[in-house]
Amino acid sequence: MRRNTTISLLSVGHACVDVYQGAVAALIPYFVADRHYGYAVASGIVLAASLLSSVAQPLFGALTDRWAMPWLLPVSTLLSGAGIGLSGLSGSYALTLLFVAISGIGVAAYHPESARTARLVGRGSHSAMSWFSLGGNIGFALAPLMVSAAVGHGSLRWTPVLVLPALVGTALCVPVLRTLGRRRAGVSAGTPAVGPDDVASFVRLSLAVVFRSIVFTGLSTFVSLYARERTHGSATAGTAALFLLFLGGAVGSVLGGSLANRYDRVRVSRWSYLVSVVAVAGVVCAPGPALFLFVALTSAGLYVPFSLQVTLGQDYLPSRIGTASGVTLGLTVSVGGLISPLLGRLADSTSLQTALTPLIAMPALSWLLFRTLPEPTAPERRPAEAEPAPQGAA
Repeated sequence: MRRNTTISLLSVGHACVDVYQGAVAALIPYFVADRHYGYAVASGIVLAASLLSSVAQPLFGALTDRWAMPWLLPVSTLLSGAGIGLSGLSGSYALTLLFVAISGIGVAAYHPESARTARLVGRGSHSAMSWFSLGGNIGFALAPLMVSAAVGHGSLRWTPVLVLPALVGTALCVPVLRTLGRRRAGVSAGTPAVGPDDVASFVRLSLAVVFRSIVFTGLSTFVSLYARERTHGSATAGTAALFLLFLGGAVGSVLGGSLANRYDRVRVSRWSYLVSVVAVAGVVCAPGPALFLFVALTSAGLYVPFSLQVTLGQDYLPSRIGTASGVTLGLTVSVGGLISPLLGRLADSTSLQTALTPLIAMPALSWLLFRTLPEPTAPERRPAEAEPAPQGAA
């Protein structure tokens, strides 16, 4: 019961942080409307959130491999919310980029430590990691609704309201930290990791996650504007498309954990990426309201392998759990944000449909890479696995 409660708290806390990843994409249409940004300029905001996050997450992961840093959970949660809360207060593009980047650093600091904690508490369970990932997907899904409620009927100066999830997430960290304190008191620190590292497989896995990141970030940046354009609808159509893109991820994450308990993770991920190829093609080409069905299918297809990739990365690098989490949850996921300005520039010079068309190939490349990956044999889990030795320990 204690383990399930802690995983549930981590999942809700994950939702409170990933609200701010989803909020960046959800704020793009309002920046375009209020400040008259072009596609390329607006996508630079997504780049600001992704750039520092992509570099920082593996660094934070390496730190958590050496030292337990549970205090990062509440601090990073607050930082994530503060950056987004301040992003709409200044008309300066430079300050907007700065505040969004600050939020990105908070997100970067949160994920490696929280994923390490989820693995430790869940003892490497695929289901536990899928429930932890579910929280992040729910946060993504709620982001456009929260942004619409906060600034949709007013102006960007209402963004400070968006700091509320960060306050809730910080409060939820308190019982998690107490549980971790009791756990560290009850086990001997410095238990060595079990099993050798498979660096080659980890690199191929990371490339597959990069291609998944490109298609998901590209769609999350532009699907709201694209839905308005394709359906000749209002802002409501764009919010609905973005909500479906994020909500489908919640379904996909739970389904992925369930399927992984029945089949191996690599096989489930392969089939998911094949489904995603068809789904992304439907998003780009389907006329009218059919677009929304393919958006939901795309999200589910891309998120079935999401938590499975995290546990695969941790099993490929059992001696560096934090680093593996930082790369699979951070570096590779954030690379998609680096591509968004290129898609925006292409959309400015051609059309949004033309700019989104190359995304169809991304899940196909992930599928090809997964065909080369082995299913690792899970080592025996020990209570202190992934718990770094305290500084100064022998």
